[in-house]
Amino acid sequence: MRALALIPLGLAAGAIAGCDTAPEVTRFAPDYQGVETRLLDGDLVNFRVAMAGARGADDVADYAECAAAQYTLIRGYGFARHLRTNVSESSGLWQADAVYTISPALPQGLKTIDAEVVAANCAENGIPMV
Repeated sequence: MRALALIPLGLAAGAIAGCDTAPEVTRFAPDYQGVETRLLDGDLVNFRVAMAGARGADDVADYAECAAAQYTLIRGYGFARHLRTNVSESSGLWQADAVYTISPALPQGLKTIDAEVVAANCAENGIPMV
């Protein structure tokens, strides 16, 4: 009885071993190419970032958010509110043009960030900041 139970397992193992359909794994290797920061008016700040090797628009938007978080902390504030981010890609170079307001207290709005929390997350994930 015991030998019969092993036969199906052996056949299944042989069938699985012959499969060569493992998904190809590609390594995420971003090339962060810098941040340009412009103070537009008082607490309104523009961040322009560029990177190659992004997996998509979210990667370059995250880079801009990291720049905003660090800049907020440098200016002695604790919070920022995301206003907009425009992302473009040309020949593998991704660029984001983002605008944030910075403030010492949590601003009103849905897209607010706690600069300390975001900056710590960026550092943990190896995303450079200002």
